[in-house]
Amino acid sequence: MNTSLPEKSAVELRRLIGSRQLSPVELLDACIARIEALNPAVNAICATDFTRARETARQAEAQVMRGERLGPLHGLPLGVKDLQDTAGLLTTYGNVRLRGNVPANDNALVARLRAAGAIVTAKTNVPDMGAGANTRNPVWGATSNPFNPALNAGGSSGGSAAALATDMLPLCTGSDTGGSLRIPAALCGVVGLRPSPGLVANDARPLGWSVISVLGPMGRSVADTALMLAASVGPDARDPLSYPVDASTFWPLKEVDLSSLRVGTTEDFGLCIVDPEIRRVFRQRVEAIRPLVASCEPVDLQLGDADRTFDILRAESFVAAFGDTYRNAPDTLGPNVRANMEIAAAITLADRAWAHLEQTRVARRFAKAFEQYDLILAPVTPVTPFSWTELYAGQIDGQAMRNYYHWLGLTYVVTLATNPALSLPCGSDEHGMPFGLQLIGRLHGDTQLLAAAQALEQACQSTPGLCRPKPDIDALRVARPELKSIVTHPPQTDGSGGAGDGMTAV
Repeated sequence: MNTSLPEKSAVELRRLIGSRQLSPVELLDACIARIEALNPAVNAICATDFTRARETARQAEAQVMRGERLGPLHGLPLGVKDLQDTAGLLTTYGNVRLRGNVPANDNALVARLRAAGAIVTAKTNVPDMGAGANTRNPVWGATSNPFNPALNAGGSSGGSAAALATDMLPLCTGSDTGGSLRIPAALCGVVGLRPSPGLVANDARPLGWSVISVLGPMGRSVADTALMLAASVGPDARDPLSYPVDASTFWPLKEVDLSSLRVGTTEDFGLCIVDPEIRRVFRQRVEAIRPLVASCEPVDLQLGDADRTFDILRAESFVAAFGDTYRNAPDTLGPNVRANMEIAAAITLADRAWAHLEQTRVARRFAKAFEQYDLILAPVTPVTPFSWTELYAGQIDGQAMRNYYHWLGLTYVVTLATNPALSLPCGSDEHGMPFGLQLIGRLHGDTQLLAAAQALEQACQSTPGLCRPKPDIDALRVARPELKSIVTHPPQTDGSGGAGDGMTAV
């Protein structure tokens, strides 16, 4: 077995499969071997479906040999975030009430990716019900950072980010409300894209017209991420925000001349609390980028009380998703979900109207800024990764956080604007941990954002200290059982509705 296969990019792996130089079976086996060797150190992968994945890989190989038309992701193993339903494969949401949940159907995104040829191989770990940016839950335990397993991997797509950083899988899905695609990507040194709302259909969003929660792709490079996005887009009648789109505009990406780009920069959007170290690192990145672009200057967005706006809109979405459970079985909800429900209890109709008006104002402020700039740069996170044993960052730069998600302001401000945003690996911080640069584009300008990100990525690859960092894989070949120490309700593995019948709990 070629153990280095999983280290190749998704784009290269797909090319090799299409040219009959690589068997999907060989690739899958190499990914499974890597999962079995490295996952005990980071706990990124939870439920697996190796038996069915191998059968699908054999079918994929036969299709190649018969010369059939192949999908854009044909034969590529896929990790699916454990908030997204997978037919016949355990989907727990990291929640004790759902620890035996095996859906009958895929969600819209998973179904679309399967149709594009991806092979669903495993689920990736999440916080309880996806609430929070530290991936840990009482079902599967905690996911650690591949660069330092004592630290957290971010969240809520932390399992996906850690799996990509360790080359366990070439592609993984994610989702983002307050930063759940961008934050783990930044902390683990991979790429996460929050697309414009409606670009990737979401048939599971309780509030069908809400724009704050989206699904999106994660990869190890901008090209891999764009390839996956091209296979993800399109309308679905169950999602009123979704719309028809030409997938070919996303892949292959057109080249962009960096020297033509007008860039705005902000360390804190005028309101976010950011650690001085992160400010220093961000300024260094800005100075490195400045000579490469047409212009690079600070932007003042004047966003007002964005924190309270997000409090209200987030609480509204949590009431829609968890209201019944909070009333009938509150003990099955984690502390982060309950905190949102408690915030919601004090919110009035007038508060909701104010928040929606304020969000509209924020969106228009961003739209105005993009009349002057092609791209806005900001940090992704306000702190370097902290211990996975801490539920969230309680204090930044000497200031206490108001709640468990206040420390995510750098990303949820952009959520309010609804602009597409991408986390690009850009060297390391002062602690040797990955540093993510947040690239923000025009609303519905996802193609242009990806193209600009790829141009910047290519420039960074040839600049010492700015290229994508990679973890020490040899140091990860030691299991860390303490990552599962918070597990109180492990999934069943006897085939009675848990992780049996061809599935295993990793």
